Amino acid sequence: MFVFSKEKSFFNLIKRKFFPFHKSKEVKKIFSILSQGSENKQVAMFVGGCVRKYLSNEKIDDIDIATIYTPNQVIEKFKNSNIEVKKTGIDHGTLTLVLNNRNFEITTLREDISTDGRHANVSFTDNWDKDSERRDFTINAIYLNQKGKVFDPQLGVEDLKKKEIKFIGDPQQRIKEDYLRILRYIRFSIQYEDFKEDSAALKAIQLNLNGITKLSKERVYSELEKILKLKNFEDIFKSKMLLDIFRLIFPEFKYLERAKNFTKIRSLKQINLQKDIILASLLIDSSNNHEYFSHKHHVSNEIKNILNFYAKCLKLINQNQNFFEKDLRKNIFYHGKEKIKLVFLLYSIINDEIEPSELAAFISKVNGILIPKFPISGDYLKKRGYKTGKILGKKLKSLEEKWIENNFVVDKKVVEKSLDEINKN
Repeated sequence: MFVFSKEKSFFNLIKRKFFPFHKSKEVKKIFSILSQGSENKQVAMFVGGCVRKYLSNEKIDDIDIATIYTPNQVIEKFKNSNIEVKKTGIDHGTLTLVLNNRNFEITTLREDISTDGRHANVSFTDNWDKDSERRDFTINAIYLNQKGKVFDPQLGVEDLKKKEIKFIGDPQQRIKEDYLRILRYIRFSIQYEDFKEDSAALKAIQLNLNGITKLSKERVYSELEKILKLKNFEDIFKSKMLLDIFRLIFPEFKYLERAKNFTKIRSLKQINLQKDIILASLLIDSSNNHEYFSHKHHVSNEIKNILNFYAKCLKLINQNQNFFEKDLRKNIFYHGKEKIKLVFLLYSIINDEIEPSELAAFISKVNGILIPKFPISGDYLKKRGYKTGKILGKKLKSLEEKWIENNFVVDKKVVEKSLDEINKN
């Protein structure tokens, strides 16, 4: 029944066998409380990603629980326990249980009443089959009880084994219920390497691509982030159909071909390809393409600032061949080691002639560089008659710039000359 990946570590196999997630002390306590007064009725089961990953021997991050109890009933059951209940999505039947700093999302079984492609009106149910029928893919409709027994009404386990991403029921209907499922199909197809293409699903996606425009920018970008975070995002090139669909949805990724360089970058253990680097590598050029993307998809100010920083650095690199050579210490001083290493990583992706060994050597080089502390303090200037305030700060800043230009060496003659120049001004 279980699906084991040959590429997963032996340690994960052992951990999964002897310390399964559904047997943790937190899970036992949650299910014990939920089961009180149930008379052996199945009141709750795990569902979704945690079950998929458990069966595939993947690392489990989030734990989702489905239950026959309504949100108010769940709140009532846990009111006298030490488990915090957060009303994170109570309107949709979802609560978050917090125990020992771990989050457990718990959602009432639901069935769709009506859908419009963006969201669904649902009603609560205690029917596990009805709940499974409203889910998107067969592999997301696999349930696991607290004892480790699988309930598989949509035959998702077999599809998981075969790496087949199948919609439940009619693909057209499923997509029209929520157009975000197009992006979710892309994500799961990439995630499960060497997946088998479903011609009916792909045809339905092609016919409904315009539905993406009906979704909120936030939902689209959130799903995009999940796609870009995949450890094998570059595998999108294995399917021409998926690649073409992705390009149509995100035409701003004019440099998608750069993703082919991700594989050799990932071979370095000290490298973690973060989403901001991936975004930057697929977007940045001399035309401010990244700014258009940021505006179109309502990205956070944090991401905007990061993309702008990378764009500025790449422009400087094109103008100054000493950016990573003679000026390296200066750039590290201004931006920090981690940012400079990320800039070189981005530069390596864009310039595919740079080999992983060169990237590794650069990282080692940066790690070994010591940046001294600016040796001139405000007290030094005070002793020379300068008063505390803006003027003192201005003089310190000017001296620091001279110090940097002098390769981080304090030359008394340079200092005296600089002070004289400042006094004249």
